[in-house]
Amino acid sequence: MESRLFNNGSIISWLQYFSDNTEVDLEHVKILDITRKNKNIIPAVEAHRCVLVFTEAGHPDIFYRMYNAGLGDCDVIYNEGSEPKGEIKCNKVAEMIDRGINASAGMLILNANARSTVKFGMDNSVLAKGTVKYVGSEIRAIILSKMKIEEGKNICTISSESIAVEAAILDGEGTVIAVEYNNGDRRALEDNVEQFGLNNVTIIDHVDEEAMKGLPVPDVTMLVASASMEQEMEYMLKINPRMEFVIYTLDFVVAASMPKLCKEMGFSDPEIIQVSVSKVTSRHTYDNQPAPWIICCKGGE
Repeated sequence: MESRLFNNGSIISWLQYFSDNTEVDLEHVKILDITRKNKNIIPAVEAHRCVLVFTEAGHPDIFYRMYNAGLGDCDVIYNEGSEPKGEIKCNKVAEMIDRGINASAGMLILNANARSTVKFGMDNSVLAKGTVKYVGSEIRAIILSKMKIEEGKNICTISSESIAVEAAILDGEGTVIAVEYNNGDRRALEDNVEQFGLNNVTIIDHVDEEAMKGLPVPDVTMLVASASMEQEMEYMLKINPRMEFVIYTLDFVVAASMPKLCKEMGFSDPEIIQVSVSKVTSRHTYDNQPAPWIICCKGGE
């Protein structure tokens, strides 16, 4: 069995400690052990009213990151030391930005403004600015829906910066492998990973056996159609014959060629849709956004 700093017994002890010393209703508490790989504290706190976080000593900027993410009003309930005993303390995240974690311990983080539903299509204004022209939030919401995001699903994105970011936020138990060929796009993604405190994103610069070595095998790959698309799909099918693909393109010729390509690769009946979004401006005119084609197919069918 995997060796863990916090086992079932210690988790129960911390739950009992907070139950005895606070009036917090622990019925719907989200338990998050960030001593384990790929755990994201900021998205978890944003989405849950009560998060029991287990952490090892260190993390000098953990509260500063939360404050920068707009969580300064959250309450942190904790004690001093690494055992569930002693005096209970409570402070706002905003009051703790200059301190880190000095011992492995549990702490409750309460967010009265937590959203209670899954939200697809985050606004582009919250993403890190850079050279990337992000796909519209409405289009991204549809793409994420087609990817069938769920907890624990391993995802690969290719040249899809904002998709990688939002997929990582939604899928806190899985790994996102983000392939970015362009240096500027890669830096923009790194900025977003830093901004949102994402620990479950691995960024690589190409697709091959060496680059993917040691990484989880993806369940779904989302890619932007390019000259290397066929080679990327062939490799992904090699490592997972039942790979799900979601492909984005603005090129009608590429979309029209997909039934033939899918047949050659062994897919049956790919889904090919076009999505168009128009917005009314303040001048009462229509702002037509690019209308991409989205192709969905799955290996082994």
